Amino acid sequence: MQESKFQLLELDPKTTVIDKLTVLSYEMNLYFVKLQIAQQQGMVFKGESPLRFHSSQHIRDVFDGFTVVMAEMRHDSPYDEMIGNPDSVQYLGTLPFSMQQPY
Repeated sequence: MQESKFQLLELDPKTTVIDKLTVLSYEMNLYFVKLQIAQQQGMVFKGESPLRFHSSQHIRDVFDGFTVVMAEMRHDSPYDEMIGNPDSVQYLGTLPFSMQQPY
């Protein structure tokens, strides 16, 4: 599958179908989003940098109006590396992620 950089401003909610949206959770308020659209996958960028999201609701708000077929959240922990332990599990968990807006 081809790796891409998806510029947020170039994605049109009327015509873009997101096959898979993966929230990459690193810390309490640091999230990045990786998309799979057709045969391309890659991170969401704003300009030259990956777009940082500060909450799960921030992600829902940004992608509100898009058709998202599947969404998930992955939590990656750097703590083993930080304390000198060998790498353990790469992803501590992959969970379904709801794109539904709260009412």
